[in-house]
Amino acid sequence: MERWKGRVALVTGASVGIGAAVARALVQQGMRVVGCARNVDKIEKLAAECQSAGYSGTLIPYKCDLSNEEEILSMFSAIKTLHKGVDVCINNAGLAHNEPLLSGKTEGWRNMIDVNVLALSICTREAYKSMKERNVDDGHIININSMGGHRMVPSADKHFYCATKYAVTALTEGLRQELREANTHIKATCISPGIVETEFAFRHHNSDPEKAAAVYESMKCLKAEDIASAVTFVLSAPPHVQIGDVQMRPVEQVS
Repeated sequence: MERWKGRVALVTGASVGIGAAVARALVQQGMRVVGCARNVDKIEKLAAECQSAGYSGTLIPYKCDLSNEEEILSMFSAIKTLHKGVDVCINNAGLAHNEPLLSGKTEGWRNMIDVNVLALSICTREAYKSMKERNVDDGHIININSMGGHRMVPSADKHFYCATKYAVTALTEGLRQELREANTHIKATCISPGIVETEFAFRHHNSDPEKAAAVYESMKCLKAEDIASAVTFVLSAPPHVQIGDVQMRPVEQVS
């Protein structure tokens, strides 16, 4: 991670869970991390914790609604003005709504596409532009995917969410191919966790907190810090090594 010290990383969805853990880990490694979310109160608190801990990097909170392209473009413009640009882009933000294919609301489907697919693609495009403008040839784009992007979960409330994550799998491989066609050494990686104990299930099952708790009580789940460790592992790979897809799940998870 030595070569990343002082360089700029963008982490989307950095207020809680995996995003917060990744932001903390990168700050600990000496990076300047722009952490964005719709609500930055928790990121501001995390930034203060990182500073108090004496980490060599810094965490810069940025308020951004990723379902709004104008806000994303404004964020990248601000990063360019204040920090020159993005060297590492961690597309972590994602959400799931309980909207089955046969009875779901279009609004919920659209929101999942806006955040899980379009925002990821817009951030990827703008991060690549930022790297090219500055002749950065060793950047890295990491998409936090899901095991749901590799097999369909047999639960109607997750089918549309899984479809958006299958899209992330395809987008990451498509990105890798386009980066090769562009003769660049910028890397693209997909990290696909199984069940991670975060606020995710409680947001997904917001009307049934007992069902959400049962998800995490059924096994020893992955922790957000496990995913953060995978991110630093990927970033630590030698320049000639391309890690395409990291699939990780709890030992006790069946599928």
